[in-house]
Formats: sequence, C-alpha cells, structure tokens
Amino acid sequence: MRILVAITIALLYYFNVIEGTLAYVLIGLAIVLLLIALLIFCPLYKASRISTKK
Repeated sequence: MRILVAITIALLYYFNVIEGTLAYVLIGLAIVLLLIALLIFCPLYKASRISTKK
C-alpha cells in the first residue's frame, strides 16, 4: 500500500498535477513511504513501542 501511494504521488508530480511547496512536501512523503516499504522497518513504530507482529 505504501509503495502504491508513493508511486501515485510521483505520477502526480510527473504530470504536473501538483506543484510548488505541496509537491515538494508530498515527494518527501513519498520517499519516506518508499523507504519504509523497502526496508520493512518504521522508526516511528520502534520509538512509540508499537508492534505489528502477531
């Protein structure tokens, strides 16, 4: 799901649907989401002691 959101944001930027500051913020978010999805690790979960393991 995170990868799909990141790709969607990248495509919106590529096709100039989003511009300016909003585009940079969303691209930053997309990069974070993509890294979390690829690394399978979210530092916020560890900091807040949330576990998604069953």
